[in-house]
Amino acid sequence: MVIYRNIHNTHRPTKSSLTLVIKVGTSSICDEKTHYPLLGNLSRIVETILQLKNMGHRVVLVTSAAVGTGLRRLNMNEKPKKLSGIQAIAAVGQGRLMSMYDDLFGQFNQPVAQILLTRNDLADRSQYLNAVNCLEQLLDMSVVPIVNENDTISVSEIKFGDNDTLSAITAGMVKADYLFLMTDVDCLYTDNPRTNPKARPVLECDDIEALREEITVTSPGSSLGTGGMVTKLVAADLATAAGVTTVITRGATPENIIPIIAADDNQKVPLHTRFVAKPQPLIDRKWWILHGLHTAGTVVIDADVAGAIANGATRQGASGASLYAHSVKRVEGHFVEHQAVRLVVQHTTADDVTDFITVAKGIVNYSSAEIVRIMRAQQNDIVDSLGYGDADCIIHRDNMAISI
Repeated sequence: MVIYRNIHNTHRPTKSSLTLVIKVGTSSICDEKTHYPLLGNLSRIVETILQLKNMGHRVVLVTSAAVGTGLRRLNMNEKPKKLSGIQAIAAVGQGRLMSMYDDLFGQFNQPVAQILLTRNDLADRSQYLNAVNCLEQLLDMSVVPIVNENDTISVSEIKFGDNDTLSAITAGMVKADYLFLMTDVDCLYTDNPRTNPKARPVLECDDIEALREEITVTSPGSSLGTGGMVTKLVAADLATAAGVTTVITRGATPENIIPIIAADDNQKVPLHTRFVAKPQPLIDRKWWILHGLHTAGTVVIDADVAGAIANGATRQGASGASLYAHSVKRVEGHFVEHQAVRLVVQHTTADDVTDFITVAKGIVNYSSAEIVRIMRAQQNDIVDSLGYGDADCIIHRDNMAISI
């Protein structure tokens, strides 16, 4: 992993027409204290997107600030604590937010479209594909899709958590070349540069797990927003797994996007952090299983089977990579067939500390109760255990996405 150096290498897409996802946070749209819109910033974002489109690129905008905009409209100083109150404010603010975007883009006769998503919308495969097809059709029609989480109906169980995660999932859905996470600093630093003068900029990373061990990131985000640098690392992890080069750069200077994607080896680019896309990204269905589906439970498996699944090799109990009932050690949670579960292996450290390592995520063919019945019968024959059998395995390898 290369972390501290100028970025003049070739880790960038070279297509003449790129698909870009730009995520803009609340701090780039609303003043944190007054909640008034930062029209100067918004105008620069719009002008940058229009320049990118004139260069032949396709652009999706993921935006925050529905709650912040709603607070301003209702003359409220702080977010309420009750979920219903936040949802109501988001309902007011989302209309105002889209109105501002429509007015700004409308000055240049650029059509925009509103896309509101929850994780639940993407849990069903057909709905996921419908969302993908809608986004693709809008881009083909030269429309700028403006994506936000549907805060009006979202609850904790179906929320993406923050718009950094939503932007990464959106980037995976449209098979983007770049994801830009716009924030209030130029790039990721080894520590908070406001409090530690020795903090160094992280310019490029191709191993996010190793990076986490070398830096200090504790920022929770602004009082209006929900994200911080921690969530941006999560988003970069998700996006690069889908083959998307991810960039953290300053939201107040969105025009820097243009030299970042256009720079060649001899050009000096604005300060930013680049996360290199994985050379072998997950295919679409595996990506959907891993990041689109709600995790309904956990299945604990033994270490040999976990190794076989992770390596994609045929070993005893794994049969290529599918999971069979006699390889299950324990089931946690209550789930039904066709829901997604985590596959974990129990690990004990030298200090006798027990933890669990997630190996994969997959769609089960049987409910938690049915799996327990099969385990108690101690039989490999599912029909003998249940009296019926819809599939010969608990999770088929085609319905499993490896996470390590």
